[in-house]
Amino acid sequence: MEKSVTKTAKSVEEAIALAIEELGVSEDDALIEVLEEGGAGGFLGIGKKSATVKVTATIDENASENEDTVYYGDDESFEGDAVGEAEDQAVSFVAEILSGIGIHGKLDSYREADTIFIRVTGQDCGAAIGRHGETLDAISFLTSLVANKASEEHVRVHLDIGGYKKRREALLISMAQKAAIRASRTGRPVVMEPMNPSERRIVHSSLQTFTDVTTHSEGEEPDRKVIVSPVKTSISASEEE
Repeated sequence: MEKSVTKTAKSVEEAIALAIEELGVSEDDALIEVLEEGGAGGFLGIGKKSATVKVTATIDENASENEDTVYYGDDESFEGDAVGEAEDQAVSFVAEILSGIGIHGKLDSYREADTIFIRVTGQDCGAAIGRHGETLDAISFLTSLVANKASEEHVRVHLDIGGYKKRREALLISMAQKAAIRASRTGRPVVMEPMNPSERRIVHSSLQTFTDVTTHSEGEEPDRKVIVSPVKTSISASEEE
């Protein structure tokens, strides 16, 4: 379901931040329309106009409850029923972090082989996602440390908050395919935007079936980018991250 909110603040950036926080999404997943950029006003800023923006995003309201759901919030106590100490510790840690920053919703988890999957749904998850998913990545990293401290064997943690990673993956695949088509058509390499290692892997993987282009990464973190090159000008094969 699409939902729109209109916010007014001292600056466009502040108005956008207020809107995406209320919607519980990241800026990447929102359609932003600047209705009023505001102005400097007259002498000493007197008469300065406020900025107004309209932000629209798709909100998932179909998350269903199940026996593995964990509720968290100011008036809820966490009780983990996860299978295994590592999963239990990971779920407890995520619930504690989200409650600490005032995010309310529900959390469910499951484990497949060496990977713990944790999904958080709610209406105010934007603060836990951050710009370009940076906050989500940080929480995921810390959760992985907690899980592995409680496990004798190495485990992976796949944390998704507010459906961000699912939407981001779909966007990355679309961007990669467009870059491949452009590179093939123009005969020139296409440089994609900086991405973290997991996002670059998605791009590399999504283009493996494109026989007329190859991919490799260049640059240093956090500005490392995927280069999509037409086969006739490529000098390297796809890079393993």
